[in-house]
Amino acid sequence: QVQPVESGGGSVQPGGSLRLSCLVPTNRLSIYDTRWYRQAPGKQREFVAVIRPGGGTNYAESVKGRFTISRDNAKSTVYLQMNSLKPEDTALYVCNMGVNWGQGTQVTVSS
Repeated sequence: QVQPVESGGGSVQPGGSLRLSCLVPTNRLSIYDTRWYRQAPGKQREFVAVIRPGGGTNYAESVKGRFTISRDNAKSTVYLQMNSLKPEDTALYVCNMGVNWGQGTQVTVSS
C-alpha cells in the first residue's frame, strides 16, 4: 500500500467533533511529513495541518486551537481531531505523504 487511506468523515452539527484517520505505508512516518488538506466545492485546496517525522506540527490559522494532528507509529496512522466544527470546515479532507495522495473523506458541518 502506497496511497494514504482516509476515514472518519461524516456529518455533524456546528460545534461538534470528528476524528479523521489516515493510514499510511508502514515505517514511512519517520521519513516523511504527513499533511492534511481540504477542498470545498468551488474553492482551491488548502493546507490544514502537518506532522513531521520528528513530531513537530503546524496548522493553518483557520483551524489553530480547534484541530489537533497526531500519530500512532505502531498503527501507521495519522489522526486529525477536529473540535468546535464550523460550517466553513465543510470540505473533502485529503491526506498527503510525499507524492502520494489519498482519495479523501467528506466532512459536512450543518445544522
